[in-house]
Amino acid sequence: MIGARPLRNAGARPLMGAMSGPHAPPTEEEFMHSYFFVLLGLVAGVLSGIFGLGGATILIPALVFMAGFTQHQAQGTTLAVMIPPIGLLAALRYYYAGHVKVGVAAFICLGFFFGGLLGASLVQNVPESILKRAFGVFLMLISLKMIIGK
Repeated sequence: MIGARPLRNAGARPLMGAMSGPHAPPTEEEFMHSYFFVLLGLVAGVLSGIFGLGGATILIPALVFMAGFTQHQAQGTTLAVMIPPIGLLAALRYYYAGHVKVGVAAFICLGFFFGGLLGASLVQNVPESILKRAFGVFLMLISLKMIIGK
């Protein structure tokens, strides 16, 4: 994520078609990027399983910096990923305002589901002191990118 270029077309249209409307079915181009979103969900799930974190620290920055989403779209889509039971009412509010990319949320959810299991399995034998430091460094890097990044 740090220093990554947004996934955009030459025409600077954000990934997953902000111009096609939030409730429109995905275009062929958007569908081709579904692998990216499943991978993003997998990475978020692994990190969630390892560090016990998710949307706000992984998905939102990734959707903004890598996929070219607006902050509202990133927040709304991330809430849709975590609907049961965390953000149903908040996600509905974003959805009705047109800020949820439903197709993207479904693909990320798929990766997140399996990534959480993988991350939780990988972290079981990591000493607490190392995990605590790694968590702090991860949050610091994300914070710096959010403060200094474009």
